[in-house]
Amino acid sequence: MNTSASPRYRPMRFGVTEVDVRHAPGGVQYVRGVGELAPPPDRMTDRLLHWASVAPDRTLFARREASAGGERGDWQHISYAQAIHWAQRIGQALLARGLGPERPVVILSENSLEHAMLALACVYVGVPYCPVSPAYSLISQDFEKLRHILDLLQPGLVFASDAQRYGKAIHATVAADVEVVLHEGVLSERPTTPLATLMATPATAAVDAAMRATGPDTVVKFLFTSGSTKLPKGVINTQRMWCANQQQMCQSMPLLTEEPPVLVDWLPWNHTFGGNHNVGLTIYNGGTLYIDDGKPTPALMGETLRNLREVAPTIYFNVPTGFEAISNALQTDDALRRNLLSRVRMFFYSGAALAQPIWDRLHAAQEREVGERIVMGTGLGMTESGPFAVFVPNHHVRAGDLGLPTVGMTLKLVPMGDKTEVRYHGPNITPGYWRSPQETADAFDEEGFFCTGDAVQWIDSSRPALGLKFDGRIAEDFKLATGTFVSVGPLRAKIIAAAAPYVQDAVITGLNLNEVGAMLFPTPALRQLAALDASAPMAEVVASAPVQAHFQGVINRLAAQATGSANRVARAIVLTEPPSIDKGEVTDKGSINQRAVLKHRDVLVQALHVGQAEHTWLPQA
Repeated sequence: MNTSASPRYRPMRFGVTEVDVRHAPGGVQYVRGVGELAPPPDRMTDRLLHWASVAPDRTLFARREASAGGERGDWQHISYAQAIHWAQRIGQALLARGLGPERPVVILSENSLEHAMLALACVYVGVPYCPVSPAYSLISQDFEKLRHILDLLQPGLVFASDAQRYGKAIHATVAADVEVVLHEGVLSERPTTPLATLMATPATAAVDAAMRATGPDTVVKFLFTSGSTKLPKGVINTQRMWCANQQQMCQSMPLLTEEPPVLVDWLPWNHTFGGNHNVGLTIYNGGTLYIDDGKPTPALMGETLRNLREVAPTIYFNVPTGFEAISNALQTDDALRRNLLSRVRMFFYSGAALAQPIWDRLHAAQEREVGERIVMGTGLGMTESGPFAVFVPNHHVRAGDLGLPTVGMTLKLVPMGDKTEVRYHGPNITPGYWRSPQETADAFDEEGFFCTGDAVQWIDSSRPALGLKFDGRIAEDFKLATGTFVSVGPLRAKIIAAAAPYVQDAVITGLNLNEVGAMLFPTPALRQLAALDASAPMAEVVASAPVQAHFQGVINRLAAQATGSANRVARAIVLTEPPSIDKGEVTDKGSINQRAVLKHRDVLVQALHVGQAEHTWLPQA
């Protein structure tokens, strides 16, 4: 293991390492990465056609075929040439139906080859589409968010991967006059069209004419925000936004252009991280995306590990819970270490804070296996920014670091009380929310900068090239009854690190109360600590002696490190009820929405602060 003061990293160049900072009245700062954005193509289809010309037989997408017993078998591949073939045929079928911005396509499906081909067909002929979170159909009990999305978009066609799983949601929400296309099965209550029918449509000259008519202002897709205190908003994604963001990514992460990227990826395509960032970088750079049917949950993580033992990615993306599971597996799984680390140039996480102990375990396993560390990339972005906006500028990244703005984009740092909000302006920023003029107007300031609600700080204000670090969400911070201001983001990160690896996220309580509290969402590892199996109720897990002792130690250590009431956790509880998708408490990626949790669990918050919540930990001297 490398124990030197300056550990060795696998070589990787960083494209933006310097910034220009301009100061303005009121403490406002304008920040731009040094460098110019190369002209992006007018449409993503140009890149797809380019790679289909120079590497027609290269795999674009691959997914394991379903096999008897529910397990997945051998990889099924779709090449770049095949992708064009199916996009043109399906595209012809979409044109024949008169679909467009006022009658878009809605996709109710997890990541799949069929999902990919329908989406590419939409992009090819300029028919906007919307991939909807599968959870809104499969987990939701009231279908409220799905119904809202369909009412807003008024689709002309709805696609679902199979009738059995999506039938109930379709019956409850899809209007009778909307065509339903299915990959598998039929619905007894309404006529449907097999996807194979669309795929069998002969393409005509109208398809390429429609493609040539698309351009930077063409709407590619609608991606919906998760919706916390309000219903989800439809973020307009244009060709300009997507293409500019991909070019920005290439210039911030030059490794994308040095060899065709290979991804093994589960991140959902209804979310900007999976659907824009990862699918986009694959197409833009002639790469290959292996669709991972795993997920960072106890039931599905094994499939991810299986895939990573077989397919070696060149760059690997995941959320913190996924990297936690991988860091644990790397300790004992020789085949996983050997294959995963064989050619990967960068790990990249997003979606939530990554606890430093997880980071350290990953580096330790890497040094043991290959004698060097793999860069852990991260940054800041959102659906409205394409999503790529801010990226780390060097190898020496710590938990909470964000980095520098990508080329062609300007950050505006605006003092907001004790915080500094970061705002975005650039070609990768959405023009607004679909059919929501007031929400669009409210999202931009008087200079046209998008107001993110994210708070940042300079890592070192005297050395801006080191970049920015995350300082929480403006709307999450609050004051105690004493008037003391509580900065939620840094406190959450401190709690997660202190309780690792047993806490996924911490929701900070105490608004208008006398003390700070914390409600903790546990990770699956908590059951192992309690030495109880998966069938044991979470309340029994929390009540076990090892869990009680661990969290008492955590809150004692946090209290000893506190410097005042604003960062002293005076009481904490581990939540035994998982976060609710219907209530907006969690996204498909597993990210916790603080405001939604506080809103819907207010009774528990009050009980926690008056000492009536079961298994509450208080600091002990």
